[in-house]
Amino acid sequence: MIKPGRPMRGFVGATARKQMIPAQDAGQSDETLLRYAGWRVVLACFLMALFLFGFGLYGHGVYLAELQRLNGWPAALISGASTVSLLLCNIFATFTNELVARLGAKRLVLLGIAALAASTTLLAWATTPWQLYAAFILMSLGWIGMGTVVIATVVSLWFVRRRGLAISLAFTGGSCGGVVVTPLLVFLVEWFGFPAAMLTVTAIMVAVLVPVAVAWIGPPAGGGLAEGQIKDPSPAEMSSATGEISRAKLLRSPAFWTISVPFALALLAQIGFIVHQIALLEPKIGLASAGVAVSIMTFMAIAGRLGLGIFVDRLDPRRVTAVSLVSQAAALLAVLQTDDVSVVLAACAVFGFSIGNIITLPPLIIHREFNAASFVVVMGLSNAVSGTVGALGPGLVGLVRGWRGDYDAVLAVCIGLELLAAAIVVQRGLLRWRPAPVEGRG
Repeated sequence: MIKPGRPMRGFVGATARKQMIPAQDAGQSDETLLRYAGWRVVLACFLMALFLFGFGLYGHGVYLAELQRLNGWPAALISGASTVSLLLCNIFATFTNELVARLGAKRLVLLGIAALAASTTLLAWATTPWQLYAAFILMSLGWIGMGTVVIATVVSLWFVRRRGLAISLAFTGGSCGGVVVTPLLVFLVEWFGFPAAMLTVTAIMVAVLVPVAVAWIGPPAGGGLAEGQIKDPSPAEMSSATGEISRAKLLRSPAFWTISVPFALALLAQIGFIVHQIALLEPKIGLASAGVAVSIMTFMAIAGRLGLGIFVDRLDPRRVTAVSLVSQAAALLAVLQTDDVSVVLAACAVFGFSIGNIITLPPLIIHREFNAASFVVVMGLSNAVSGTVGALGPGLVGLVRGWRGDYDAVLAVCIGLELLAAAIVVQRGLLRWRPAPVEGRG
């Protein structure tokens, strides 16, 4: 217990930091104004996500087709490299806290840009398997410097009241990567060939992101708007010696698992469905309509992120998560029950509306339930758990499809995963991290 008369260091530290922050002009620190500098940071993070997801996720289909054609490599070799990249980036995300502390956000972002540019340049000229795998390992390092953990961390330094909207807008760049970067790659490949296309878009990325990162990425003057406007520390925060939870203690925290497990299960179902969507829908509604369904789902993912971002700061993010997961389960149930084209397209629209929010909501829950000093640790470890499990989705769907011979069982499994995730995320009795009280020092 904390002994009477002894200071609670977490509270004193937070108070001292508040007193050290210089007063800012009201107009310059108002998150609701367009001239507020934090919105330029959001734009920078939007552009980072656009190129990262365009190259690092949606571009994999382009690499698969072109490297097969150019080098005669089997699909398993190339897709195996993609899997290695996604698994490594989720494992490396665990250590984002140490990287941010040692390098600072700006240097980490610049290193991420350099790693991604090196990756795409190497892919452009890859003629041997070791070059292929080296390129994808570099791509995983790009995810560490420019990925969701870093974006959420940087944006959170600038926003409190509009944090949900700001993170939603920044992450929307990821969805736009599939709309902008991938089609641009396809267009340039058709006209100039794969190497020239990769080098051209890489040059565009470097020319855009390096000046933006240098100019806009970093904390506000004075150490962070969040420290100046954040609510008073909770009793749990006040009883913490350092304000930062260790990973070992975090792994024993029910609150951590009621965040990580639901989103892991949701991503497992979501990624599995997305990867197999055309193959799943083609027997039901035909290839052309299945392609339309993918387009509708992608558009609704963008609309859902933007739409929810406007209101999410006034809502309970756990309840929003549960509603999103149940709506996706209902959409999959509709796909399972009917072959009607209009119903299937509507169901894909409903499913797509929550796709982006499954990435946006975890940092909002973490911000509400863990103190600011622990955010990067919790976010990094949670992202590692959910991302690694989610990466297994396509394989799980493939196994179930092979076992049963059709996709009906796949849809049933995905529905079950979504509903289980929704049931876990609303367990209110497990919400708060309550660290052990610590002795103050005289």
